[in-house]
Amino acid sequence: MSEPTQPHVLIVDDDREIRDLLSRFLTKHGMRVTAARDGTEMARALAERGIDLVVLDVMLPGEDGLALCRRLRGESALPVIMLTAMGEETDRIVGLEMGADDYLAKPFNPRELLARIKAVLRRAHALPAQASPAGERLRFEGWTLEVAGRRLLAPDGTEVSLSTGEYDLLYAFLTHPRRVLSRDQLLDLARGRAAAPFDRSIDIQVMRLRRKIEADPKDPRLIKTVRGGGYILAAEVAS
Repeated sequence: MSEPTQPHVLIVDDDREIRDLLSRFLTKHGMRVTAARDGTEMARALAERGIDLVVLDVMLPGEDGLALCRRLRGESALPVIMLTAMGEETDRIVGLEMGADDYLAKPFNPRELLARIKAVLRRAHALPAQASPAGERLRFEGWTLEVAGRRLLAPDGTEVSLSTGEYDLLYAFLTHPRRVLSRDQLLDLARGRAAAPFDRSIDIQVMRLRRKIEADPKDPRLIKTVRGGGYILAAEVAS
């Protein structure tokens, strides 16, 4: 079965000029675009159309983008790129904590947004660069990661929802167990260098991943911090 050639992007921003500009630009570059001005219109679009990725502004009337991102992540693994005000690092960090896959500070070049959309969609819809055999399962400490289905199963068999970024980061750890990985290496492995040379998103994603797989995230036993070095998956991995 062939995949759709045009990804469908939902832009959620209360600024009409930005919605119109991005709609024209992304459509020109081969994407289908739906625009919404707030959470109500976003929910309607998600219910009525097959959306592949959401570009979500933080500053929205009514329910803000951070709350909408948290709600989205609780319902699905739909990729989300947050738009934040220039210099508002707190918004970017909180957005990643809520489960956003990437962020971009305003003002920005539409070409950079296009590049980030393509990078996030590649990670969401394709196997990572170090591709694994179809149907492979990676097991560690009772947990199971089903590679083809991009599903994480807890030791009791329940499925644990992962954002695209969390999945890619976990896959990077599981394919390089018991090896110290620097932040730069993790950026390369998990995000394909779609981020700045120094990007705190790796630390945020590690923190989120620990909350989901560690018995005590404050005293992690699986993903350990190596002072001055990065992180290491301390568990044995079987496939």
